Amino acid sequence: MTTLSPQNFVQARFGKIHIEISNICNLQCSFCPAVERKKGLMSVEDFAMILAQVGPMAEQICLHLMGEPLLHPHLGKLIDLCEAQGVKLFLVSNGVLLKEKSIELLLRDAFRQVNFSLHSFKDNFGDKDPTAYLDKIFRFTERAFAERPDLYINYRLWNLDDPRGSCESNRLMLAMIEERFGVAIESAIDVRNKKSFRITNRLYLHWDTEFVWPSLALPEQGSKGRCYGLSSHFGVLVDGTVVPCCLDKEGVIPLGNIKTQSIEDILGSERAQTMVKGFKNGKLVEALCQRCQYIDRFR
Repeated sequence: MTTLSPQNFVQARFGKIHIEISNICNLQCSFCPAVERKKGLMSVEDFAMILAQVGPMAEQICLHLMGEPLLHPHLGKLIDLCEAQGVKLFLVSNGVLLKEKSIELLLRDAFRQVNFSLHSFKDNFGDKDPTAYLDKIFRFTERAFAERPDLYINYRLWNLDDPRGSCESNRLMLAMIEERFGVAIESAIDVRNKKSFRITNRLYLHWDTEFVWPSLALPEQGSKGRCYGLSSHFGVLVDGTVVPCCLDKEGVIPLGNIKTQSIEDILGSERAQTMVKGFKNGKLVEALCQRCQYIDRFR
């Protein structure tokens, strides 16, 4: 993607733009640090204003940065706005709150992809039987096969102890997936070479290791590296703060606030431009980026 500026910004396209409709979650996973920011829900009015600005430049909108999107009481109205603007949606959920009403919402035409973080169940509920939890997700998946065969669904297991093998705690879930969909899942996988396994239709199992969220409290790793922040994606936090990356969960790199500035001015700002040029030249200019271990996955 070319360097952004107010003059050429309208031609730019992002693969994904994250709009954090809520930073509140119903779970507290060990691999996902608690949000330190003020808790809140994005109003329908604010979402409409933000969507009007960023919707035309996104291939898809992700209704998530932190928080559980199914907690939003007006999720249906947010989807209405996206459908009216022809915006495609990407959603990540832990699936615990999946009920008939939310299933109906997630089957709407606006959705391009729905991801379920299955690893969150084991992390929060230990050795509790996952049958009822998985059955809700399975029933949604089977309805999608019939009603939305174009919908991509990912079952995420981002809890591998080692990039060359599956976590032992996944064994029961994997057996239930195999039985429900009549497949045999590879017993050994190296996520450095392959992260995704097609189960059937547009349903995939997505593996990965746990990662450490970047923080200014972590030791500096160096100033060399590249990232897709501000080239393939960026985020808008629940209060309107624009951040360059979906891992800047606390708004450590605030580029501006979309409630008081245009998105063109924010992404064309000196700070944003310096980051983009740095990534292009293999240089990490921000302190948070210099402490981000996720960048190792791009090497």
